Amino acid sequence: MLVRDIMTTDLTTLGEDETMLDANLIFARAGIHHIPIMNGKHVGGLVKDKDLKHYSPSIPSRISVGEYNRLMESTPPSKIMTRASQTIEPGKTVREVAQIFNERRVGCLPEVEGSELKGIGTTTDMVKLLLQMLKEI
Repeated sequence: MLVRDIMTTDLTTLGEDETMLDANLIFARAGIHHIPIMNGKHVGGLVKDKDLKHYSPSIPSRISVGEYNRLMESTPPSKIMTRASQTIEPGKTVREVAQIFNERRVGCLPEVEGSELKGIGTTTDMVKLLLQMLKEI
């Protein structure tokens, strides 16, 4: 089975010049955990919902709502993203993706063909596949 058979292709992306507020709204509304950050047509990196929570001001920091909003509206996701050093081609096998997830301890990989983002493969995609396979036994 190939990556293209299980990857998520209905993607929500952000540009490097958009804001952490944009990312926060996407995470709140879309129920996803990773957003590819695009530099033009190329994947510049990924922002995880955990990254955003980690870098967002917390309630004990006692900043005002206005200051919180200003910070979220003025900080680009490129400040907190993980650079896209690892990608995978949609024609690779699911086994290869599983090996990368396991060895590198990552939860997702952007799938890039040539230089174009085609989808994203996540551990959630892998669990769905596993459940489907277990149902068939």
